[in-house]
Amino acid sequence: MTNQTPLTALQVMQDAPVIPVIVLNDVAHAVPMARALLAGGIRMLEVTLRTPQALACIEAIAREVPEAVVGAGTVRSRADAQAAANAGARFAVSPGYTSTVGQACRDMGLALLPGVATGGEIMAACEDGFTELKFFPAVQAGGVAMLKAWAGPFFDVRFCPTGGVTLQNAPDFLALGNVVCVGGSWLVPASTAEQGDWGRVTRLAGETANLRNLAR
Repeated sequence: MTNQTPLTALQVMQDAPVIPVIVLNDVAHAVPMARALLAGGIRMLEVTLRTPQALACIEAIAREVPEAVVGAGTVRSRADAQAAANAGARFAVSPGYTSTVGQACRDMGLALLPGVATGGEIMAACEDGFTELKFFPAVQAGGVAMLKAWAGPFFDVRFCPTGGVTLQNAPDFLALGNVVCVGGSWLVPASTAEQGDWGRVTRLAGETANLRNLAR
């Protein structure tokens, strides 16, 4: 488990307009991909626990790219939170929310962005003290219109929409007052890792720097 100063979810969200959603199938790709994203100005890296290699990738990034802040995505249980913290993750992102996952992340010192898609899920997360949330799957669950509707009753909640978010529609989300950042997989296409085209990753990351200025 990391002994660094714990982050808050808001700090994770405010670091850049986009948190990359990363799926890695080869540990050898982890460090060059992290360095490529850093070179493009992206520091918060969500490595999803969707492959057998994910924890080893988190560990490699935490060890060899200390300038990056690596987190674990697809955290669904206390065991996931424990394994992520042991590997060096400093934040966690979950596809949904349970009190068990919330408490586990607190116990492990992991900032948590819990996934929500309904008003009831937002209320459950807020009851446990979580007011910075991941809206997932954002486009499929109502997109910009849903976030606008939530702005009234959940005026004190801030979101990171993820799922169906692209370079093209990200400005529409970022223009909303209750959106701090978005999550996106377009920064790390599977083909770039297979081809070792890290320059493309850096270019894609660099393109996100101006997204807030494009928000309308």
